[in-house]
Parts: sequence; structure tokens; C-alpha cells
Amino acid sequence: MKKFLSLTLLLSGLILVGCSTSSDEQTFDSSQLNRASVEEVEKIVEAFIMAEDGDVIEIPAGFYSFNTQLIIDNKTDITITGQGMEETVLSFRELKAGGEGIKLVGNNITIENLTVEDAPGDGVKAQHTDGMTFRKINVTWTNGDKSKNGTYAIYPVQCKNVMIDGVIASHSRDAGIYVGQSENIIVKNSLAFGNVAGIEIENCDNSEVFDNVARDNAAGILVFNLPGLPKADGKGTKIYNNEIIENNHENFATALSDEPNGNTVTMIPPGSGVVLLAAKEVEIFNNNILRNKTTGVAIASYQITGFPSEAPNWSPYTTDIYVHDNTYERTMDFPDLTRELGQLISVYNAHGKAKTQDIVYDGIFNPDLGADITSNPMRVCITEAGMEEMHFTLFDLSEGEDNIQASPDYTPFQNCQVTVNTQVESLASM
Repeated sequence: MKKFLSLTLLLSGLILVGCSTSSDEQTFDSSQLNRASVEEVEKIVEAFIMAEDGDVIEIPAGFYSFNTQLIIDNKTDITITGQGMEETVLSFRELKAGGEGIKLVGNNITIENLTVEDAPGDGVKAQHTDGMTFRKINVTWTNGDKSKNGTYAIYPVQCKNVMIDGVIASHSRDAGIYVGQSENIIVKNSLAFGNVAGIEIENCDNSEVFDNVARDNAAGILVFNLPGLPKADGKGTKIYNNEIIENNHENFATALSDEPNGNTVTMIPPGSGVVLLAAKEVEIFNNNILRNKTTGVAIASYQITGFPSEAPNWSPYTTDIYVHDNTYERTMDFPDLTRELGQLISVYNAHGKAKTQDIVYDGIFNPDLGADITSNPMRVCITEAGMEEMHFTLFDLSEGEDNIQASPDYTPFQNCQVTVNTQVESLASM
């Protein structure tokens, strides 16, 4: 399916609407901390290099400036602990080569009670780790040009048994809290703000995201399945008891030349609460989804991106979705006009141009499973109180961008539910 590129004339009366201002909020001022000496910094570097299984690397209070990465490579039962987010700060502003500030590989690794600032790439990355805990850490960028910030603040990828608890992630040019190609995941009690995406679950199995605050990002919480990755379709995500509020930040992500399909998050319109893209088995419930100017929940299949949508062991369709018992509040702001999906929602929604939507569904379905969308072939179930008063839009994109249709009819998606099993009980002791 072609991307929606021919909306210029339709938008001419709306284009004066401006973007929301950026968040300059900082959690605290690290400049007030005592600066660690060269010898104290070298002692921490040595502790990482010389770490053995079972070690505890304790980092005293202070501000540590590193010009090298900190790496744990293939170790077991390692704990890295500071004296608290506001007491122990690891700065990587002087790191000129390498990607992440901290990289962790092994088994049963915990990082806690500290802050990471200004990594040139990712803040803290864990890879091929079974048993990874991020607890009470703050990862951020302090420079003003956010398009040059690192990609992810907290970044476990190709991991198992991941616990993210009580963290703060801000100012990433992609996702603040990103979990990719992993299984058995909990993200809880955390705050993500000022990022392009607050929290993103990508190509993962068995994830629960609950009791978090995602605010002032371009998008609050994403569940994506992207093609061409070592782990194909993920499934089984529960998103509940979260505050998903005013995610109206500009999208400052930049396309990456080494990604054949571009950088998908660049396409997300500011003002998105929850976005599902080629997602499988997702339950969204008991969240406050408030004042996101474009839409509260967007349900979309991968074809809407216009990127190639065929890959081995992967499906572009979003299927088995259950959205229920959430609280919505629409904003009076204009929806986003800077991204094509935002333009589609703004211009063609079923409730009048330039009106915020509570829930949108692109209506793209697998024709092998049904003749039309009214049979609900993708098993999308929506059970929200007061649906008759909500702004719901079902799109019909089957005739291309010259004949887009929009309907407020939510009845095909009523009177059903989907059971989502996440199997994360084993993480309770982490």
C-alpha cells in the first residue's frame, strides 16, 4: 500500500498549527555533585574490566566523567550499584568513540541506584543476558539538540527475564525504555518523558507494562513487530494501570541510513498515546489515556508504513487485540500534521477534520481470514464504557489514498474478548 503523500491541499487550512514545546525538565542538577578525581574514575573502569562472577561493583557518591565505555562481558551474578540516582552520576559526555555508555552481557546482572548521562549512543545496553534487572536508575541527555542524543536510554535486546523497575528515562531520540527481541519482561513503576517514544516493546514475547507514567513524549507506549530481525513476530503484551498523559512532544527522531526500512519511529505522529504496529496478542486495560492530541490508541498494520511488508516467519497484520476499561480525555489541540499517519487521522477521521480521536483502527486485514472488516477477521476487541460518546474511527484504505473512507462504526469490534497470556510470574523475585 502506498504511503499517504497527497494531503497538502487538504491540510492547507490547518498547517499554521504549531508543535508543542519541548520539555526541558531535569530530574536534578548533577553539577552540584563533587567531581571524582582521575584516580577515582580509573578505579571504576578497572572494576568493570576486572569483574569476576559474583562481584558487586559499588560506586560511591559523586560525578564521574568517563572517556571510555564501561563493559561487563559474559559474567554471572554481577551487581552494579550506586548510592542513589541523585548521588552517583556517570557521565559519558567525553566519550568520543563507541556507542553505549554501559554495555552488559552475561547472566543475572543488576544495575541500580545511579544516573547515566550523555552517552553518545545508548545509555545502558544489555544484550544476550538471561536475568537482567534495571532498578532505580536514571538515564538522560543534558544537551539541548535532541536529534543528536543517544538512541535508547535503557536498552535490553535479545535478552530473557528482564525486570525494569523504578527507572527514569528521558530525552532519547528514539525510545526511553526499549525492550527488543526479548522474552519474559516486566516494566513497572517507571517514568519516561521527553523522548520520541516513552516505552517500546518490539518483537518480544511475554511482556507486562504496568504502573508507569509516560508523559510528554511524542508517543507514550508502543508495541511493534518489525520485519527482518533475528527474532520475528513477538506476542503476548499486557499494558495496564499506566498514566499515558499529554504525549504531544515533537518527534525529533532521524532516519537511519543503515536500516533498509528507515527508522519506523520517525513516522509516529506527536500526540499518540498507545500505538500498535503489526502487534500480536495485546491487552490494554485500566490505563488513564489523557490529552494526547492526535489519538489515544492507534491500531495499525505494517502496510500503513509503505515499507516492504514481507519477511520470513513474520506477519504485517495486527491481530488479537483487546482494549477495555480505560479512561480517555480528548484535548482541544489540533492533531499532528507533521507525520502522514497524523495527517490521515486529522483529515479523514469520522468526527470532523482536526479533531482528536480516542481510538483509531486502520482497518487493514488479511483477506485470507475474512471477506471484509465487519467480520472482524483480525480479532480486534474493544470494550470501553461510553463508546457512543467516544471518537472512534475505522479507516477503509482499500481504494488507495484518493478514496479514503472513515467510519465511526465500532460495533464489529464489540461483544468479544481476547485472552492474552504473559507468563512472567518467574520475575516476581527479581
